[in-house]
Amino acid sequence: MTRRARVYTEMVTTGALIHGDSQRHLQFNDEEHPVALQLGGSSPKELAIAAKMGADFGYDEINLNCGCPSDRVQNGAFGACLMREPLLVRDCVSAMNDAVAIPVTVKHRLGIDDDNSYNIVRDFVGTVAQGGSHVFIAHARNAWLKGLSPKENREVPPLKYDWVYRLKQDFPELTIVLNGGITSLDDSQRHLEYVDGVMLGREAYQNPWLLSQVDAQLFDEPQPGVRRLDVAEWLMPYLDSTIADGGRVNHVLRHVLGLYQRQPGGKLFRRLLSEGMHKPDATPDLFRAAVERTEEVIARRRA
Repeated sequence: MTRRARVYTEMVTTGALIHGDSQRHLQFNDEEHPVALQLGGSSPKELAIAAKMGADFGYDEINLNCGCPSDRVQNGAFGACLMREPLLVRDCVSAMNDAVAIPVTVKHRLGIDDDNSYNIVRDFVGTVAQGGSHVFIAHARNAWLKGLSPKENREVPPLKYDWVYRLKQDFPELTIVLNGGITSLDDSQRHLEYVDGVMLGREAYQNPWLLSQVDAQLFDEPQPGVRRLDVAEWLMPYLDSTIADGGRVNHVLRHVLGLYQRQPGGKLFRRLLSEGMHKPDATPDLFRAAVERTEEVIARRRA
């Protein structure tokens, strides 16, 4: 759907990579390039080891998560907690930069809990940049460590886009990327008047077809010119190989429920997958049948 958008993995902890099944955590497909590995951790030594593992595996970027507010992450003293430890983050970034030749970037919040001063995030970015990172992805909200779930932390704290714009003004030499609450490419273009990039999270997940317009609208390049049916057909061999490798149908299909979002038959497509993909006897044929029935609805509407 897009050749230019950069894909970020879910956060992987340094412990999972160093002491766990690194192959499972690092594996990706060539079609995903450019792709960034997002790490969670707070030990410069362990982050350097994990970063090198990612670089050796073929990732295009290593990203340090300083924004996740979950209890599990807090107990590990990383994620959003690191917003209060800019000197430590600087040292982590420096260690990773010493270990790899690919870019090391940072994803962060604007502050924690009742931090209501722009100076906090400004000083955080300024300090961490001393470690050699030139790209900062700012989720334009605070992280509330108590009283909100991770899902609520993506929705409840108010957005402060102007603070991210100010970061770009204060650090013109850095690449500042804005994240949080962006629901359209028109929104993205408006933000790009003030910052260098935008990151889409929930909207890209819920309405993945949005990505098919990215190359043309944001990069002024030819649109790939694919149909939803093309995407579904390209996904089928991947689904078959996932099953052959011991995976389950829902491991793949839960991520494509929104492929026909806002289209005739889109609700039918979502319902067929949701009702069938968790059944023990579910096979890739479920996906094929759902695509066929949805495309039939679309064809009838066009007739």
